[in-house]
Amino acid sequence: MRMRPTLSWTPTEDLSPGTTDLEPVADALSRGGVLVLSGAGISTESGIPDYRGEGGSLSRHTPMTYQDFTADARARRRYWARSHLGWRTFGSARPNAGHRAVASFERHGMLSGVITQNVDGLHQAAGSEEVVELHGGLDRVVCLSCGSLSPRRELARRLEEANQGFAPVAAVINPDGDADLTDEQVGDFRVVPCTVCGGILKPDVVFFGEAVPAERVAHCRALVRQATTLLVLGSSLTVMSGLRFVRQAAQAGQPVLIVNRDPTRGDRHAVTRIALPLGAALTTLAGRLGIPVDDGSAGAG
Repeated sequence: MRMRPTLSWTPTEDLSPGTTDLEPVADALSRGGVLVLSGAGISTESGIPDYRGEGGSLSRHTPMTYQDFTADARARRRYWARSHLGWRTFGSARPNAGHRAVASFERHGMLSGVITQNVDGLHQAAGSEEVVELHGGLDRVVCLSCGSLSPRRELARRLEEANQGFAPVAAVINPDGDADLTDEQVGDFRVVPCTVCGGILKPDVVFFGEAVPAERVAHCRALVRQATTLLVLGSSLTVMSGLRFVRQAAQAGQPVLIVNRDPTRGDRHAVTRIALPLGAALTTLAGRLGIPVDDGSAGAG
């Protein structure tokens, strides 16, 4: 199944404004076996904007599609110039209280795993271990010809060497690690090839319009089947790649709980949606359950 480039969603029915009652989530966590499905909203407090919330990046930015990236060398140059600049900020982002609370819930045996739609690696940096990166990770690069994987930090070094003096100022960094730059700022940015075969390099992430690997989807579906509850954190569920798991859980009679400030495409399948900021909500939950949460002073792991 391909991720269609669905960039917006408009409710076709009246949806509840949400509640502030965290008790259903606390009850589910206390019973254990909760599967978390997280989206961009959990990383906003780390300085990474989301796509569709208030001030979301889609109001000014259209993410790169797989079709454009593979078919157009100019599109790849624009992408890598913007992504290279964005990586300088994106790669230094640190987990926030929400990520640390999720990691704490896992350490205390309350979670069966985490499926994240994010590509920022912040769940793992906070200490979560059972994480499935549904859309891949920006910290890796893949060659479209030979399939070899390499660290993003190595590509960043090569791009720095090939583009000495490249230092435009971007207004903002987007959830996909892409910086907003004009064509003039991109200029004649040089893209480097795969060191193994000379092929085209791509971040090891699922672009809009690209298929999520079938085995990854199957693994996530198995996790949903095994979970007692599906807890959605910070996702609008606009794209089917995440919504399908909500639908699966609801059809199987498993409770779906959503913590997201705005209405989501999955609200009609959920027992409740809690309209609270994630960091505060999750740390409040941890306190209510007597679970300590790291204060982040030790830095990223």
